[in-house]
Amino acid sequence: MRTLALAVLTVVLIPTVISGQEERAAADPSDVATIDGIIRAYYEVVSGPAGESADRERDRTLHLPDALVGVPGQDDDGNPILVTMTLDDYHDQSGGPRAEGFYEKEIHRVVQTFGNVTHVWSTYASSKTPDGEPYDRGINSIQLTWDGDRWWIVSWIFDSERPGNPIPPEYLPGGGD
Repeated sequence: MRTLALAVLTVVLIPTVISGQEERAAADPSDVATIDGIIRAYYEVVSGPAGESADRERDRTLHLPDALVGVPGQDDDGNPILVTMTLDDYHDQSGGPRAEGFYEKEIHRVVQTFGNVTHVWSTYASSKTPDGEPYDRGINSIQLTWDGDRWWIVSWIFDSERPGNPIPPEYLPGGGD
């Protein structure tokens, strides 16, 4: 039964990926050939100086056409919520040019792979300049798939470090070793 289900999913999903890419620019092979490449590109597209916007078109080449983005927050009563949206919706909400520099970089990574599915726990630090003092840290949870030729981001969510929500040692450089 699983073999039949896999065959059906392959027939349904592969055309979706291919047809969705027809409307998008082709990915730079160095961005999508390896996990290192796609995670590097994932951070580069959102980082930049004041006055510039995130590289939306490059970002679209990294994600499946129907990729899911999850943004945590709180409701009016202070309860945790997760707002999900498309990548385009995320960029629409993020607005245009940055008021100040924003540089997010990976400081640690934990990768788990089974077959063509990979989960990346990517710990980040945010600063206002490329090598500036971090003002925020957190963890991106990034789900990837390999289609036989390249990596695709299927979805991602994140949470920030804050009082009562410290980054666990195993997700920090040198921690948990």
